[in-house]
Amino acid sequence: MLRGLDISNMLIIDRLELAFQPGLNVLTGETGAGKSILLDSLGFVLGWRGRADLVRQGADQGEVTAWFDLGSSHPAHAVLEEAGLPGGSELILRRINASDGRKTAWVNDRRCSGEVLRALSETLVELHGQHDDRGLLDPKGHRAILDDFAKASGLRDKVRQAWSALAAARKAATKAAEERDAIAAEEEFLRHAVGELDKLNPQEGEEAQLDARRRLMQGAEKIRSDVVNAYEMLGQGGAETQLGDALRWLDGVADRADGTLEAPMAALSRAMVELDEAMEGVVAAIDTMSFNPIELEETEERLFAIRGLARKHDVQPDDLAGFADTLRGKLNALDAGEAAQAELEKAVRDAQSAYDAAADALSAARSKAAGKLDKAVGAELAPLKMERAVFQTQITPEAAGPEGRDAVSFTVATNPGAPAGPLGKIASGGELSRFLLALKVVLTKGQSGLTMIFDEIDRGVGGATADAVGRRLAALSQGGQVLVVTHSPQVAALGAHHWRVSKAVSKGMTLSTVTALSEAERVDEVARMLSGDTITEAARAAARVLLGDQFAA
Repeated sequence: MLRGLDISNMLIIDRLELAFQPGLNVLTGETGAGKSILLDSLGFVLGWRGRADLVRQGADQGEVTAWFDLGSSHPAHAVLEEAGLPGGSELILRRINASDGRKTAWVNDRRCSGEVLRALSETLVELHGQHDDRGLLDPKGHRAILDDFAKASGLRDKVRQAWSALAAARKAATKAAEERDAIAAEEEFLRHAVGELDKLNPQEGEEAQLDARRRLMQGAEKIRSDVVNAYEMLGQGGAETQLGDALRWLDGVADRADGTLEAPMAALSRAMVELDEAMEGVVAAIDTMSFNPIELEETEERLFAIRGLARKHDVQPDDLAGFADTLRGKLNALDAGEAAQAELEKAVRDAQSAYDAAADALSAARSKAAGKLDKAVGAELAPLKMERAVFQTQITPEAAGPEGRDAVSFTVATNPGAPAGPLGKIASGGELSRFLLALKVVLTKGQSGLTMIFDEIDRGVGGATADAVGRRLAALSQGGQVLVVTHSPQVAALGAHHWRVSKAVSKGMTLSTVTALSEAERVDEVARMLSGDTITEAARAAARVLLGDQFAA
């Protein structure tokens, strides 16, 4: 419930503090006095998108603060918790608009974004008027309104989930079919390439090994001859013989050398061991260099075949084995594709069935709720002097989508036998106001903690009809809070609390003020609304009658 509004330097408002009450609050005043500025300021602090030039001329910034009472179960608590903002029984919103257009907002003294303000506003305030911008006059919003009335959000969520699952299944099936078609188009190439690669069976690293072996064999004859010569120099008649002879000569005289030959002899022994190891390595090298000329030819053929396939498929030789696996995988997918595609198509059918079931359940709930909504609105039209009018919720099939398969629109017929048509086009200004009021009463029934604002909802009606509108607003405000901007004395007289909006010129500047009216002041204000600028005693008497009826009620 809105408890207060503090406005500074907004348009023609210098400073204004208002304390609102439960029940029906009425704001009256002459056209242009500033009633719409109050709504603009409230909308500003609630984060609604509106006019940009709100700062009063000459001021550095404009500021609006609004505070609300929140019950323990108020839906605003969930918004605050999700946004990580402090909660409590009181909610204070503050927003500043600098003269350069920058806007800054706080919730309970914590900085926040305009999006959070707008999310909170959805739980706090409903603004309603003939130029309704919240769905009642826009057919695009009628389906959501019906779903809310039907309490079908759970069914609608199931439809959305089923639609997402169906879309995903369709996408997977389509993608698989396209991939299978693409593979089928190159099946002949794939089978030939895989056969060629399987026959050659290239291995990773094989190309480098073959190239090294080929180079070794190509120069092996000359290399082997030199290595054999080296072996002969090391073996019998060479270094091995000479080292052995030297060791024997030294050994023969060692006992007469007083130990001076022990170290040289030990070194020669070690050299003999190292020489043996060297000779073994040289022999192994000679064996490696021994090859059959046919082996060179075979090595070159395989090396060239691997390199040729690599060029043909534009891959590195070491990648041929992996490339073969990729092509083989495509063939396997093609061979198994028919069964896989059948599974995917079955998944689409299952998802379609799940969507159809969810959409049917939602359509049934909508159809049932439509009849109840029509009956409830019809019951509200009678007290508003429109007992002959007919309100109907039309549900027609439309293409399936995430919201189901129903198009919803509100139609009205204002007189018996008259053709029905869209709500915003058939009804006159006064009739439209009453239709919207009846809808609002029905749609807000059961809601708690919501402040409803009606901006000249009584425009275009007068006399008994205006009185009926006022009484319905008064009934709607019982146990809650309704704010009404009105030019109707009948509606104003039914208010539990009355404010007059006026403007005056002070020091060459036009300023708007809002005054809470006493009972005597209410008489004069209602009399002004009845008679105009000149308030006569007859007008005061008529005003007392209106106010007296209200007090009697």
